[in-house]
Amino acid sequence: MTDDVRNIVLGVVAAGISASIGWMARTYLWRRRLRRKQAFFGLPGNSECLLVVNREAGSDGAVHRFDVFALLELSALIKDCGANAHIVRHDATQQGFGERTEFCVGGPGSNRRMEAHLRTLLPGLSVNTDAEPVEDQGLFVLGSEQYRMERGTAEYVLLARLTAGEGNRPVFLFCGQRAITNQAATRYLARHHEKLHRKYGRNSFCLLLKVVNSQAYGPDVVEVVADVTRAALSALPAPRTSDSAVS
Repeated sequence: MTDDVRNIVLGVVAAGISASIGWMARTYLWRRRLRRKQAFFGLPGNSECLLVVNREAGSDGAVHRFDVFALLELSALIKDCGANAHIVRHDATQQGFGERTEFCVGGPGSNRRMEAHLRTLLPGLSVNTDAEPVEDQGLFVLGSEQYRMERGTAEYVLLARLTAGEGNRPVFLFCGQRAITNQAATRYLARHHEKLHRKYGRNSFCLLLKVVNSQAYGPDVVEVVADVTRAALSALPAPRTSDSAVS
């Protein structure tokens, strides 16, 4: 074998070894990220979870199109984890929590399951579901703080990951003042779940998000107002007054 042929063979072998190492490294990193994602969402491969859907306000059972978009965002996350989703109506879910991961979409006015979760898991949050006065529709009250909706300009949504029950699988809540804010919260979770995992791990958290100028930007521009975990989990909601300042 001449020196030229030997060099060619050695080059091919070296390239093959480098490619194999690179492939194994990428596979390891991909699997590591997948395991972290599965752990955060409580969705190991081939597991099952619940997607609890609400109804559009004023309808007999239709789902608002923005809530449908929110379900699509969540379905993509579930599929990426290799899990399976069961879609159930908010008024047809009669089971506890902790055995299977649950994604619950919609405010308490359109989702009975959400109403029960807020009462049981987040006693510090009060959401006004009354139709009158109009300016207080969907008002959030957290302790002494109030968050009033400015339709199309500034709207609020609670994004929560809560662990309770014997199985310790998380419940994810997307409780918004309007349907478009529910989609904004699911999109925020899809984009930032790695950062949230680094910060909170598998612990419970509640974030208050503000959707900015949804009439122009849709669900894409979202600001984190505050981490309200402590207030939402433990504090009792303060009495609501219509003339209090908005936070």
